[in-house]
Amino acid sequence: MISVYITCKDLDEAKNIAKHLLDNKLIACANMFPVESMFNWDGKINDVKETAMFCKAKKENFKKIEEEVKKLHSYEVPCIVAFDWVDSNKHFSEWVKNG
Repeated sequence: MISVYITCKDLDEAKNIAKHLLDNKLIACANMFPVESMFNWDGKINDVKETAMFCKAKKENFKKIEEEVKKLHSYEVPCIVAFDWVDSNKHFSEWVKNG
């Protein structure tokens, strides 16, 4: 099991991506929350408000998740990072696997 961290330009973009991933059964769920981000891009420091997502998924779905997010995302280089689960409760893990 993995959690996939994705940052988006706003809540609408995050919801659009989450719905697409859910419709295609690539993730079991997505949590979205506002974040403030600072990063270097094109030689300047940017300070922006974004929406971040944690999507719960099976590890074998990561490459397809990455492909689909890149198709829908507005950023030239979107953040799409997978974190392996160290542990989780049994029933939740089963729900994600069977999702």
